[in-house]
Amino acid sequence: MVVGETKVAVVIPSYKVKAHILSVIESIGPEVHTIYVVDDCCPEGSGAFVETHCTDRRVKVLRNPENQGVGGAVMTGYKAALVDEVDIIVKIDGDGQMDPALISSFISPILLGDADYTKGNRFYDLEQISAMPKMRLFGNAVLSFMTKFSSGYWDLFDPTNGYTAIHAEVVRHLPFSRISRRYFFETDMLFRLNTLRAVVVDIPMDAKYEDEVSNLKISNVIGEFLFKHLRNFGKRIFYNYYLRGMSLASIELPLALILLVAGGVFGISRWMQSTSLDVPTPAGTVMLSALPVIIGVQLLMAFVGHDIASTPKYAFHKARKKLRVKMVENEL
Repeated sequence: MVVGETKVAVVIPSYKVKAHILSVIESIGPEVHTIYVVDDCCPEGSGAFVETHCTDRRVKVLRNPENQGVGGAVMTGYKAALVDEVDIIVKIDGDGQMDPALISSFISPILLGDADYTKGNRFYDLEQISAMPKMRLFGNAVLSFMTKFSSGYWDLFDPTNGYTAIHAEVVRHLPFSRISRRYFFETDMLFRLNTLRAVVVDIPMDAKYEDEVSNLKISNVIGEFLFKHLRNFGKRIFYNYYLRGMSLASIELPLALILLVAGGVFGISRWMQSTSLDVPTPAGTVMLSALPVIIGVQLLMAFVGHDIASTPKYAFHKARKKLRVKMVENEL
């Protein structure tokens, strides 16, 4: 079936989810046109298992010759969906944590033209948060804060949530070869979407944990994630504030950093000198150190305010559609 004339597909990365995959497929409603099960070199042979035991004619099994992680599996599904001219692509996991009944909620903002990409948010309902393990709750809170800086989507939370939907027009413009393919995939996607100025919307969903075991250990990836967040933050600032255009914020940020560093270095050096000589620091010297720091903080907060206000608000796929229509009209 199609939603109106819109074809919706579901991509299910399949790696060690043999126990849940069939029930997940059975729960996917008739609003979905095609289901791509991506066997990411699964040691359980999930692709062959689905082909043998699943009778749903919507299912297509894709195989990666080597394990590429969740990002590689999703992009394999994205590429197949583009070939099949699908309009909206939903990604859910095969472990049963994500309720397929929510697919309509995820695709609705895209159908209405209010979003290019939707993602789940397990933190929306405060009553449901108690179901989440405390360590995972803390880890997601830290990662969410880091993601706000690196991606530029200040109004989003739960960045590692893998329940997503995306318009195919946006997928066509993604740099597949440069997107992280493993645990940083969902977070890196947000950075890439921001470079396209795509609109991203959170969709409330419940936290659900059964007998599955998460392979993501926050303690093992926090260093890698921090490095990649800093890298993406630098790229985003350069792309949005210097390469594509200039604004007052383009001046505020470097000036704030210069003043903070200068004031801090001057203040520390004078404090060390006063300590070594055992004499009090003059009030004027203290002010010469404090003033650039205070102004630097104010400029930095002004930049952050501008950055928050510049979150994308107009759907990328709508703009591209209007552009194509205009080009066709000009040719006629």
